[in-house]
Amino acid sequence: MTNSNNDSVGVLAVDLNGQDLRIGIVQARFNEDHCVALTTACIHELIALGVAQEDIKLVTVPGALEIPFALQKLAETGEFDGLVALGAVIRGETYHFELVSNESAAGITRICLESGLPIANGILTCDTDEQAKARVDLKGADCAKAVVEMANLALALTPDLDIEINSNEE
Repeated sequence: MTNSNNDSVGVLAVDLNGQDLRIGIVQARFNEDHCVALTTACIHELIALGVAQEDIKLVTVPGALEIPFALQKLAETGEFDGLVALGAVIRGETYHFELVSNESAAGITRICLESGLPIANGILTCDTDEQAKARVDLKGADCAKAVVEMANLALALTPDLDIEINSNEE
């Protein structure tokens, strides 16, 4: 349902054109089958959205807790328009599930906000392997769409850098 009061409001359209975007992906290797499936779905969707295969860089790390560090290092390079975090945390019998889920998400959010670089969080947090398996394709593709949309939004909202500098000379 649309609100007719918004008809005269300037709305920045969703832009899912990935052409000329450079995307970094950090994938955990723990629960590797799920993580590889997430990455495959993400890369396929990025390419379908127009991101050139050579403009996609994949880095793997041991597990979800290591993802924020790798994201931070990628963000520091200044080479990327957006990043994607991919992993799978499956509930076990201990508190470790909550720790890994919460801390990896908090780290991703912190890196995103500190760097000003959009990061799509594709770390699955599931009770069972079956739940993770059922979600990998959709989540991987959703992360590709999210990072492209947010990278384009960031670019659209960033002022042009070629600002005219006024000389103090008279």
